[in-house]
Amino acid sequence: MNSKPITTDINELTPGSLRDHFLIAMPGLNDSSFAHTVTYVCEHSDKGAMGVVINAATPMLLKEIFLQMDLDDLSDQGDQIVMSGGPVQPERGFVLHTSDVKWQSTLEVSPDISLTASRDIIVALAEGRGPKQCLIALGYAGWGEGQLEAEIAANSWLTVPANKDIIFNTPLEQRWASAAQVLGIDVNLIASTPGHA
Repeated sequence: MNSKPITTDINELTPGSLRDHFLIAMPGLNDSSFAHTVTYVCEHSDKGAMGVVINAATPMLLKEIFLQMDLDDLSDQGDQIVMSGGPVQPERGFVLHTSDVKWQSTLEVSPDISLTASRDIIVALAEGRGPKQCLIALGYAGWGEGQLEAEIAANSWLTVPANKDIIFNTPLEQRWASAAQVLGIDVNLIASTPGHA
């Protein structure tokens, strides 16, 4: 069997890939990093997965990042809350944004949503010439080979195709329930220890 090389081309997704999907933490997932979270999956292949948590706030605002980078805040986005994107590299910034503009290290996850981790997008945001919509996060969530699949099989996560409206327009505290509602599920009614048929 020939294995295809890993690609970041959105037109050549790995079969079974959860790229551009939400991982919705099941109520029984008590890991403090992921309890009641929604993670947007940016990469997923047989080598592992990477995503950004979209509903775990830090106490930091975007204008504080501008200040740390010696950038004047000429934007109207300085009061945007910075998310805790996950436990891996929490000192590193990631920007999920609409795909209207690209920067140095932009990964186009879907036709609508991109991920950029380079300084130039933060500079653009400070100068008021950033993407139309964005979510700024510190850190990311990562899974090794087979790890995410095992967690899904153990009922830790619900998966659903991503919805950019939930990422960019839904109030933070409603994102977990709203993402599950796409499946017609009220996550608050799911038992925390699901049985197996």
